[in-house]
Amino acid sequence: MFTEDKQFYIAHCDNGPINMIGKMANRHGLICGATGTGKTVTLQVIAESFSQAGVPCFMADMKGDLSGISQPGKMSGFIEKRCPEFGIENPQFKGMPTRFFDVFGEQGHPLRATISEMGPQLLARLLNLNETQTGVLNIVFKIADDRGLLLIDMKDLRLMLDYVAKNAREFTTTYGTITSMSVGAIQRALLALEAEGADQFFGEPSFNVYDFLQTEQGQGIMNVLAADKLMMNPKLYSTFLLWLLSELYTQLPEVGDLELPKLIFFFDEAHMLFKDTSKALVDKIEQVIRLVRSKGVGVYFITQSPDDIPEAIAGQLGNRVLHGLRAYTPKEQKTVKAAAQTFRTNPNFNTEAAILELGTGEALVSFLDEKGAPNIVERAKILFPLSQIGAISDEQRETIIRQSRLYGQYEKTFDRESAYEMLVEEQKQAEKRAQKEAEEEEKRKAKEAKEKEKAKSSKSSSKKKSTGRKAIEKTINTTATTFGRQLGKSIFRSILGGIFK
Repeated sequence: MFTEDKQFYIAHCDNGPINMIGKMANRHGLICGATGTGKTVTLQVIAESFSQAGVPCFMADMKGDLSGISQPGKMSGFIEKRCPEFGIENPQFKGMPTRFFDVFGEQGHPLRATISEMGPQLLARLLNLNETQTGVLNIVFKIADDRGLLLIDMKDLRLMLDYVAKNAREFTTTYGTITSMSVGAIQRALLALEAEGADQFFGEPSFNVYDFLQTEQGQGIMNVLAADKLMMNPKLYSTFLLWLLSELYTQLPEVGDLELPKLIFFFDEAHMLFKDTSKALVDKIEQVIRLVRSKGVGVYFITQSPDDIPEAIAGQLGNRVLHGLRAYTPKEQKTVKAAAQTFRTNPNFNTEAAILELGTGEALVSFLDEKGAPNIVERAKILFPLSQIGAISDEQRETIIRQSRLYGQYEKTFDRESAYEMLVEEQKQAEKRAQKEAEEEEKRKAKEAKEKEKAKSSKSSSKKKSTGRKAIEKTINTTATTFGRQLGKSIFRSILGGIFK
C-alpha cells in the first residue's frame, strides 16, 4: 500500500506499520523462504504497492498465480480478521494494469532478442560451452562484427559458424585458433537448444525495454512473464532474465537516486542464475546489480534460501523479507544461523529462533532507513494484496493481451537481410566466379588444343611439301645425272670416234 509520504506499507509488527522508503527502493532487495511460506504473496503485495505509486514492475510467473494481479481481489474471512490488526477499515480491492509476455508467444506478447544482442558471453552460458568453445564463439562474433554481418537468428549463427570453419586458415592468424572440433560442439549445442524451442526467442522484432517503463492512468504497469514453460529449461530462463537486466543497464540513462524508482525487477527462482555459472559471469552480474540502481532500477531476488545468492551480491540487497526456513540437516541449520546474522539484532526476540517459528504470511522484515542504513529486524505479518490471489482464466488473459497497446507490435515477425542472406549471396557469387573461371579455363584449353592441332596440321602439310620437293629434286637430279652421263658418253664416243677415224 502506497502512502502519501512516498512510502510503501508492506508489513505490520507489534510496533505498528513497517514501510519501505520510496527513494531507497532502488537499493535492491531479497525475498526468501521455504516453499509455501508466502513468498509469492509478499511479491504481489510489494509489486502492487509500487504500481499504485506509478512505478512499473517486471516479474516472472512460474505457476500462473501472479496473473491474478490484473484482477480485483475480494474479501475473505482471513482478510476480514486481519483488517483491524493492520489498521485498514475498508480495503479497496482492485486489479493493477497488466501486460502479459511469453518467450514462446503463447500466453502473452512474444519477447525476442537478436543473437547479437544476446552476445557471446550469455549465449555461451545458454549453450553450456567450455572455455575453449566460448573463445571460438567470441571469435565468430568478432569476425561477424568486422565484416558487417548481422547475427539476428539461429540460422545466421549456424551459417556464420560454418563460414568461419571453412575459412579457419585465413582467420587463425588474425583472430586466434579455430578448431573444427569446437565449431562442431557449438553447432550441436545450437541444435539441442533449437529442439527445445528456444529458437523462437531469437529474431525480430527484438524487444524494446522501454516498453516495460510505462504507466496507465497514473499506475505502473505490471509486466508479467509467463514462465511455466520457460522453467522447463532453467538455463534459458535465467539467461533470458539476465539478458533483460543487462539490456536495462545498457540502454537506460543515468538518473542517480530518485524519489521513486523507474522500474522494479523481480528475479524469481534466483538460485538458477548462479548455478553452474562461471566466476567471470558472476562478477559481471555483480557489476550490473551494483550499477543498475543508478539507472533507477531496483532488483529484488526471490529464492528459497539466502545462501543461494553469492555474498558479493547479497551485500547489495538492502531491503529484506525473510519467511520461514527449515533446518532439518546440519547444512540447513548453518544456513539459518548465517541468515540471522545478516539482520540488525532486535533485543526483543531471538532472530535465529524466530526464523524457525514463522508461520505462513509471517516474516522477518528489515528495510533501509532514510540514510540508507538497515533498520533493526522486526517479526511481522505481511499485508494482504488488494488484487486477486491466484491465476486468471485463459479468456481473461486473452482479453488483456488483445486490449494491450502493444498488441500487434511483437506478434508479427520479419526477417531482414542479415549474415545468412549475405553469406548465401556471397557463396552464390563465389560459385558464379568459379563457374566463369572454369568456363574461361575450358575455353583456354580448347583454344590451346585448336592451336596445337593447327600447328600439327601445318607441320604435317609442310613436311609433305618438303618430301614432294625432295622427290622432284631427286628425280630431276637423277634424270640430270643420267642425261649428263649419257650426254657425256655420247660426246666421249664422238671425240674418240673422231680421233680413231
